[in-house]
Amino acid sequence: MTGQETHVLDGSNDDDRLDAFVPGPRTRIAPTGHGVLDGLRFAVKDLIDVAGVTTGGGNPDWLATHAPAPAHASVVARLLAAGAAVEGKTITDELAYSLEGENAHYGTPLNPHWPHALPGGSSSGSASAVAAGVVDFALGTDTGGSVRVPAAFCGLWGIRPTHGAVPTDGVLDFAPGFDTIGWFARSAEMLERVGTVLLDAPRARGAAKRFTRFDEAFAIRAASEPDDAQALLDAAGLMGALEGVSVFWGDGAQWLDVYQHLQDADIQRSLGDWLAATRPRFGPSIAPRFARLAKLDAAHVAHCAALRARWRARLDAVLDKQYLVLPTTPVSLLSKLAPPAQIAHFYANALAINAVAAFGGYPQITIPFRDERDRPLALSIIGARGDDLAMLRFVRRFDVPSRQDGGA
Repeated sequence: MTGQETHVLDGSNDDDRLDAFVPGPRTRIAPTGHGVLDGLRFAVKDLIDVAGVTTGGGNPDWLATHAPAPAHASVVARLLAAGAAVEGKTITDELAYSLEGENAHYGTPLNPHWPHALPGGSSSGSASAVAAGVVDFALGTDTGGSVRVPAAFCGLWGIRPTHGAVPTDGVLDFAPGFDTIGWFARSAEMLERVGTVLLDAPRARGAAKRFTRFDEAFAIRAASEPDDAQALLDAAGLMGALEGVSVFWGDGAQWLDVYQHLQDADIQRSLGDWLAATRPRFGPSIAPRFARLAKLDAAHVAHCAALRARWRARLDAVLDKQYLVLPTTPVSLLSKLAPPAQIAHFYANALAINAVAAFGGYPQITIPFRDERDRPLALSIIGARGDDLAMLRFVRRFDVPSRQDGGA
């Protein structure tokens, strides 16, 4: 395994008071080269391969039925070659099938700035480690919001890139038609710097685009948390999104239905054989989601695919000349003590909002603001496929100096 060896520089995991890292010895790996990431440390979500370490996927049965990775995932290798060091692998919600940040087997990573609240998932450990300053940036995966949601809840910058713009070899397949590798940072500058290493063949955009409010997503947020509606509109206005647009025919419930059926069909193709052979144990909130796979209706899946194609064509036209501005999540925070019904309501609305970028494989960046009560107030922008680096450069104007890396 030349060039792919895992060098455990310090096997201790005793300093993990965040519960962000996977149990057991901490995997630390020295850089393999020099570049724009010299001297930086990063964490790796436990869906992404590190050579010599078994990718656990947040589930003990997955861990028990898989062997150590023979090589680093391409994204890990690129970051090491650019001068960054691996600081450890981080906890994920089980097989990435959640947006809350809880794991029934390994615990819930801390939300460092709002410890009474959930960190968001499924890339919960990565977000926790970045928010606490343990690492400079961290890798996550994002299928239906698994970077964007924890970025919002933990007050971070986060990106879901254009589908296919970052290589996904060496990553646990969940729903490959929607899966992406994203990352977290405490500043827009760091988010962009990592993007210059990871993004393949980014498209250069000539003319600047205007910002337009995505009114349907704002309506979902206003219905879930009306007290924050005006603050979100004010933040969008500061970004220049003074006009709104309606994109879809239908409402959030229909987006959710279409996305869930298409995602579930993808999950069944990628994980169905393992699920049938292993009969894994899942936590109480995750088990019903996997049980739903057995009830897929092929005709309805085909209908959903047709709707997605129509919506994608509409979105392509809208995003050709503008960025859509929208709330990242339906609520600012979700309490650790939230009852199951409230969590289910959050999950449905969060998935509906975050399905929009997934429908067309579009890049989406979470931009952290705070309201007058010092709670997270995250907005996102969605751009056209290939706009990733242009967007990363553009959003730097919205960064707040005190939130820069090394700041408070």
